[in-house]
Amino acid sequence: MIDLELDDGLAVLTIDRPHARNAISLATMDELEKALDAAAGALALVIRGAGEKAFVSGGDLKELAAIRTEEDAAAMAWRMRGICDRIAGFPAPVVAALNGHALGGGAEVAVAADIRVAADDIRIGFNQVTLAIMPAWGGAERLAALVGRGRALMFAGSGMVLDAVEAQQLGLIDRVLPRPAFEEGWRALARSLATGPAGEVKRVVGEGGSADDAVRAFARLWAADAHWAAAERLTARRR
Repeated sequence: MIDLELDDGLAVLTIDRPHARNAISLATMDELEKALDAAAGALALVIRGAGEKAFVSGGDLKELAAIRTEEDAAAMAWRMRGICDRIAGFPAPVVAALNGHALGGGAEVAVAADIRVAADDIRIGFNQVTLAIMPAWGGAERLAALVGRGRALMFAGSGMVLDAVEAQQLGLIDRVLPRPAFEEGWRALARSLATGPAGEVKRVVGEGGSADDAVRAFARLWAADAHWAAAERLTARRR
C-alpha cells in the first residue's frame, strides 16, 4: 500500500507494507507509478517507509521468486529502474526519509532521491550479493556518483552494510538525526524546501547546469513578486 499526503506544496509518499518490511512487489510498483503521477507539481517530495524498522527492505522476495527467466528478470528490473529514474528526475527536490533500514533495493530507492535524512539507528547497504545478484535499479551508478567508483565497488561488491554515522561520513547520507527528533526534523527540512526556490537550485546543481542557467534562474526569481515581498518583510523586521 502506498499513502500519499499532499500539503501546501509538499508531497509525502509512504510505502506501508508492514507485513513485508515495506518491500517492493509488482503491485507496489503500480502504486508507486500512480503516486508519482499524483505528486506532479509538488514543490518537494518525501519518500519514506511506514514504522521504524524498515525504509524499504528491497524487492518482495516471496512474490518475485516467481520470476525465473532472464527475460522476466530483466523486465522487472527495467520497470523498477524506470520508477527510480522518475524519482531522480522529479522536477522538485526529493528527500528520502530513512525511518528504518535501507537494504538492497531499498538502498537503491534511497540514492534515487536528492537528499537522504536518516534516523541515527538505521543501517544502509547494497547487500544484493547475499542473494548472488547485484543492484539493477540504477543504484550502483548512483552510488558511484555519491561515493566514488572504488567505494561503490567495495560496498556493492562485498555487500557491506553501514550504520547511519558511517554512511554520513562517506557521503551516502546527508543528515543524521536522533530517533526522537527524526519525524520533526525531516518534515522541517522538507517544508523549507517546499517553500523556497529549491526547485531552481536543483536544476542548476544537476548534471549539465551552467553559469548561464544559474544567472537566468536567479534573474527570474529576482524579478518575481515573491522576492520583493520577502525583501519587504526583511526590511520591516530590521526597522
